[in-house]
Amino acid sequence: MLRDFAKLQTFLMVIKEKSFSKASAKLGISQPAVTQQIKFIEEYIDTKIVERKKNGIVLTKEGEDLYRIAQRLEKAIQASEKDLLKIINKEFTFVMGSSFSIGNYVLPNYLGEIKKRIGNEVFMNVDVSEKIIDQLEDKKIDVALIESPIFRDGIIYREWVEDELVLFSNQAIKKHVGADDLLDFDWICRNEDSHTRRLTAETFEELGVNCNNFNVIGVLTSPTSIKETIMHADKNAERPLVSIMSRHVIKSEIEEGRLFEAKLKNHKITRHFYIAYLKERKHDAFVDNVVNYLLSLHRV
Repeated sequence: MLRDFAKLQTFLMVIKEKSFSKASAKLGISQPAVTQQIKFIEEYIDTKIVERKKNGIVLTKEGEDLYRIAQRLEKAIQASEKDLLKIINKEFTFVMGSSFSIGNYVLPNYLGEIKKRIGNEVFMNVDVSEKIIDQLEDKKIDVALIESPIFRDGIIYREWVEDELVLFSNQAIKKHVGADDLLDFDWICRNEDSHTRRLTAETFEELGVNCNNFNVIGVLTSPTSIKETIMHADKNAERPLVSIMSRHVIKSEIEEGRLFEAKLKNHKITRHFYIAYLKERKHDAFVDNVVNYLLSLHRV
């Protein structure tokens, strides 16, 4: 079994996520497949390694021992992967495609390390999620990072990190706003086909808020243009100018006190970023190295 590390990798992900379903999303395989692989391990070593509890997955004593062994193997394999890529010694440009929020505010922090890990140049292409998936299918990019899974045959999707959408303004506003408060703002909105716009609209419907009653002064297509518009708006205006955006986009401005965020009362707008790549490149050494590195980042 030690020669088949994929099953132990599934075991490690189950423990990390404390859930079979969450592990399946991270691994890009079905939940029954996760269950089957754990069952195979238990049958192979003839003992139970995990128990399902109300608060998640708990390791048995034997599971704890196996976990330590699997961690050592994982570290050894990761080190060997770097040596393997040196042997391949292939010169090319690795192309990553990403949606706007990820490409402009998340991925740039890790491009240097990705380049170092694969020993090749890395190019980044930024566009809306659907077009990025189109480019992946056309083999114009190697790995895609998107804000919502656009499911198509021939593509593996791996759940990545959680993102939160928050309301923000260049004026100090209440930390928590209710449905009625939303009508007291002027709004800059994303274009209707964006995932951020759709997710926000679904939340407003749950709140019983009709977006048609908002005073919308502009609709823009990129998070950067929205952020810049609000940052340069009149700070003394009677009605604060607001929008809803990924917290990654405005993180530094919030920390510097140049923008102010608020959350909706009793509602948290969250989503997961996804890693996507072609099934035919599932065992590609370079794709595998990049994907595993990104998945190792617990928080971004």
